Amino acid sequence: MTLLETDRPTLDLEDIVESAATALEGAPSLEVIRWAAATFGDRICLTSSMSDAALIHLVSKVKPGIDVLFVDTGYHFAETIGTRDAVEAVYPVNVINVTPSRTVQEQESALGPRLFGRNPDLCCHLRKVEPLGRALEGYMAWFSGIRRDETASRRDRRVVEWDRKRGMVKVNPILDWTQEQMDGYIEDNGVLVNPLHYDGYPSIGCAPCTAPVAPGEDPRSGRWAGMGKTECGIHL
Repeated sequence: MTLLETDRPTLDLEDIVESAATALEGAPSLEVIRWAAATFGDRICLTSSMSDAALIHLVSKVKPGIDVLFVDTGYHFAETIGTRDAVEAVYPVNVINVTPSRTVQEQESALGPRLFGRNPDLCCHLRKVEPLGRALEGYMAWFSGIRRDETASRRDRRVVEWDRKRGMVKVNPILDWTQEQMDGYIEDNGVLVNPLHYDGYPSIGCAPCTAPVAPGEDPRSGRWAGMGKTECGIHL
């Protein structure tokens, strides 16, 4: 039984978000995860792009067996698919492979080839945002690995948020981590990392829209380079 079913029966989810966001601002990541696991029970999942398994490692300490949703767009690097398979083998989690309603071939037949180059927002919507939205429908909340230091659009995010687009709660346990903290956690705990990180890809998305980044450049400058785009739409 979760806290939703016992201690707080009269509060709706938006009430819970507001009180938790205030109470947990600046709290250690594990404290945030424990609150979310106690509150939502099996109605919370975790999403991962398989760039690394830091959040998976953290959450599985508190909630082993949690569902981990991975959106398989059909455009991922082989290294990303390999990281997904390694995560499934190494950590006590249930990896769920989420796929778009159309294969790449079906999308190209209907909308033409290389949609990612002509209309990247539409491509991201069809291959990331829409399938993840469908996959999240069975949950009340989800853990996200976003960090404030990644993009300007994430600087005002809160550790617990109301995801109005999906009508559910979004929990961001590592929101205040810096890249240095992330690197330290990965090293100290032997966390699985997508091998592309060691080849100059600090931020990893779909292969056609991700380029290596020179040392000292913005880590996300290799994502949708030259397209005037910084987010796929999942976290907007």
